[in-house]
Amino acid sequence: MTDEAPAGRATVDEAGAGRRAMTGAEEGRWMHALVERLYPLCRSITGDGVRRTLEIIAESVRLRVREVPTGTQVLDWTVPREWNIRDAYVKDAAGTRVIDFAASTLHVVGYSVPVSATMTLEELRGHLHTLPEQPGLIPYRTGYYAETWGFCLAHETLEGLGEGPYEVVIDSMLADGHLTYGEYVVPGRVPEEVLVSCHVCHPSLANDNLAGAAVAVRLARRLAETDPWYTYRFLFAPGTIGAITWLARNRERTSRIRHGLVLACAGDRGPLTYKRSRRGDAGIDRAVRHVLRTSGREHTVVDFSPYGYDERQFCSPGFDLPVGSLTRTPYAGYPEYHTSADNPDFVSPEAMLETLETCWEVTRVLEGDRRYLNLSPYGEPQLGRRGLYGALGGRSDTRQAQMAMLWVLNLSDGRHSLLDIAERSDLPFAVVADAARALRDAGLLKECAL
Repeated sequence: MTDEAPAGRATVDEAGAGRRAMTGAEEGRWMHALVERLYPLCRSITGDGVRRTLEIIAESVRLRVREVPTGTQVLDWTVPREWNIRDAYVKDAAGTRVIDFAASTLHVVGYSVPVSATMTLEELRGHLHTLPEQPGLIPYRTGYYAETWGFCLAHETLEGLGEGPYEVVIDSMLADGHLTYGEYVVPGRVPEEVLVSCHVCHPSLANDNLAGAAVAVRLARRLAETDPWYTYRFLFAPGTIGAITWLARNRERTSRIRHGLVLACAGDRGPLTYKRSRRGDAGIDRAVRHVLRTSGREHTVVDFSPYGYDERQFCSPGFDLPVGSLTRTPYAGYPEYHTSADNPDFVSPEAMLETLETCWEVTRVLEGDRRYLNLSPYGEPQLGRRGLYGALGGRSDTRQAQMAMLWVLNLSDGRHSLLDIAERSDLPFAVVADAARALRDAGLLKECAL
């Protein structure tokens, strides 16, 4: 498959949907089921867990999977050695696994080097990580770029351990290999791109990782059913190093990116949060802000900061791409963050569906934004004799539609886009776009280049 291979129509059989279009509720359940399926896999920034994750995603969208060898220079970074793990445990003298990787992938510090030893609890304690303030939860810890090892466990489990001795085993391998990421492209009528990125490097964390990937898959499938104006590129990559690797390998392509969105923490029950791009007033910033404001959904819009998810890579000053970030509760903003409580029960089909609908509405703004020129600019043209007012009869938003026509006529001077008009009039973009189409069809407007 070539990099730009057509996506095709998303009509394969899916649970509860057959070959018909899914309802919103079915989409929500589908996304949740995908989260549940991916949840047990042990992901890290490299390794077979990432590959298996991408294989499962590729059942729904035709991914192009990339493998970048260990040691490859990517901007100021180097692709690290690949990490894989088969098993890990701490056994007491009776042979009971008091810490067991098979029970939770969070039990092992990510990128732990191999260990096979017998230790007392005192010797082991320096390699154990807990959350005393959340004693029933297992923390998520990594040691990507330091050759170390460790276990994570609930603090209440640690408090119940005797002095040992304990059999300590981490059956892992850290060796030259590859960093793996996947791309899916929905071809558009123009080569300019909208980038949608999510990270696939965390182990068993449902909201911070998997919910964003599930929303991205459903959004991609919806877009594949359309004939979009823009080309949409979906990136499923390990956090930080994956985005840096993609940027290093796609410097020339970045000039095509007109809009971008990083998806994460997409399934919790908190309100939506949008983090602006570094530019602050890019088209994506305005589109998301407009959708959130007119949707009535509870939300927060925050300014860019160079900390967070991969928006900070895309918005680094050398690239300065128009990429924002959409989450629900932001990273570290909920007590379940980076703990075993971030499980499939923590995310809901309804929350993921709301995130998906928000993304979809944003794409409708990006796709529909145009500039027009009023062909009858001297005084207000007579709309009644052209049947334009009559065409609005019976609509529940008749008053809005009438006002949208007047606003579009007044501001269609070749300089204002439909998004400009929607923002200034405080009308929903869809209503403004409908009015513009009606006026264009009546011969009162002509389209200008953006």
